[in-house]
Amino acid sequence: MTPKPLLPFAVATRRDVLLFELANSEIMVVGCDSSGGVGPKPLDKIKVNGYTLGKFTARAALMEVLAVGAKPVCVVDTLSVEPEPTGSEIIRGIRAEAEKAGLDPKWAVTGSTEKNFEVEQTGIGVTVIGTCKRSALRIGTSLPNDTVVALGIPCVGNEVVSAEKESKITDVTDIPKLQNLSFIHEVIPVGSTGIIHEIETLAHDSKLTFKLAEQHEIKVTESAGPATVILASLPDSKVADLKRTVNKPVNVIGTLF
Repeated sequence: MTPKPLLPFAVATRRDVLLFELANSEIMVVGCDSSGGVGPKPLDKIKVNGYTLGKFTARAALMEVLAVGAKPVCVVDTLSVEPEPTGSEIIRGIRAEAEKAGLDPKWAVTGSTEKNFEVEQTGIGVTVIGTCKRSALRIGTSLPNDTVVALGIPCVGNEVVSAEKESKITDVTDIPKLQNLSFIHEVIPVGSTGIIHEIETLAHDSKLTFKLAEQHEIKVTESAGPATVILASLPDSKVADLKRTVNKPVNVIGTLF
């Protein structure tokens, strides 16, 4: 008799998360994001306050976990900055985003800061751990002839803050809103690898291929920074319904077949 593999064991995916099957068909999902040279420090290339940095870095990791159908359980931050004032401001942003994702920021956020050395450039990492039942996993659920749309526009660096004020980029609350629409088959956040990479991932996980649409509204090869775009697959007949439902830019990217 062939022995059963020890739990947990990995579940294959091309997405930017790790999946591990636990007992009782429970899936543990691990997502992460990082940032370097962005923040309030003297040597940072992009100047933003700590709160903004923490918010956007946590957002990207949370969206990866939420997009596969998992519920976040905790957020872990690894901050290469001093506890005060920079560390506490970053953590405040992380906690605010964690709360938007349904977590209690007082109990579900933990991490570490640099307490030994003076830091002149900001570095940050955020890891999110979530769980779901295997039957609730939303990977490879796109269908042949689905249209793939981009919610939001690709932004990176200084563009991100102003685009958020204009409701041009996605945030952590958009994932459950999309998943609650019966005609949305699958969603995937887009980060620094760009739209082309993520539509390839959607197609691969559903054993499909894709054809890009002829559109010029957004550039499909550019970085989308801290998950400023979400791709969604749905029937073409429902694209107009989606545009009426959301308050973010919606552009048709391609077709799966």
